Amino acid sequence: MPVENTTPRGDERKALILDTALRLFERDGYEKTTMRAIAKEAGVSVGNAYYYFASKDHLVQAFYDEVSDRHAEQALAAMRPHRTLAARFAADLHTWVDVAEPYREFATQFVKNAVDPNSPLSPFSPESKPTRDKVIEVHRRAVQGSTTKVDPEIAANLPDLLWMHHMGIVLFWVYDRSPGARRTRDLIDRTSPMVARVIGLSRFKVVRPLFREADKLIQDFLLTGDEAADKS
Repeated sequence: MPVENTTPRGDERKALILDTALRLFERDGYEKTTMRAIAKEAGVSVGNAYYYFASKDHLVQAFYDEVSDRHAEQALAAMRPHRTLAARFAADLHTWVDVAEPYREFATQFVKNAVDPNSPLSPFSPESKPTRDKVIEVHRRAVQGSTTKVDPEIAANLPDLLWMHHMGIVLFWVYDRSPGARRTRDLIDRTSPMVARVIGLSRFKVVRPLFREADKLIQDFLLTGDEAADKS
C-alpha cells in the first residue's frame, strides 16, 4: 500500500507524481508507462515514487479517489437548490461529467484494464470499494434530499441501483466523442426523469419485490468484491 505523508512537502510531491503519471498515461498509454519513466519525468527518484505509490494501479486508484472527492463536493452543492429526484440525480451525474471530462482521453487508455474482472482497477474490485462507496453515498444524498417518497426498505439499497445506472453513463461517456460530451449529457437528461419515475413506483407494494430482487442480483453477482473485502 502507498505510504501516507501529511506534510505539505509530501503532499506536493505526491500530487506531482500523480499529475505526471496521468500526463504520461495519456501520452504514451498505460501499459507502456513505467514507474521509472514517471519518476524521471517528475524529477524524483524511483524509490521516492514507490514511497508514495506502490504501483501504477495505486496511481490510478488515487486518481479515482481524487475525482470522487471532487464529484462528491460539487454534486452536493449542485443538488442543493433542487427538490425533485429527477433534477437532483441529473445534477449529480452532470457534475461527475464536469469533473471527469478533462480526463476523457486518459480514461480510454486504461478502460481495458478496468473491465478485466481480475484487475484492481475494476470498479467492482475490493480495491475500488472505498471510492465506490463515496459515489454511492452521493446517490444516497440525492434520494434523501428529494421530495420523492421511498419505502424505507427500498431506500436502504436504492443507491446501489443508482450506482449501476451511473456506471452505464460512465461507459457511454468513455466512448462518447461529441463536443463537451454533449451526447452523454443528453443521455443524463433523458434517463434521469425515467429513473425517478421508476423509483416513485416503489410506494406501491406490488412493485417493491422487483426492487428487492434487483438489489439482490447486484449484491450476489456484481458487487461480490465487497464480500471479499469484508472477509479480508
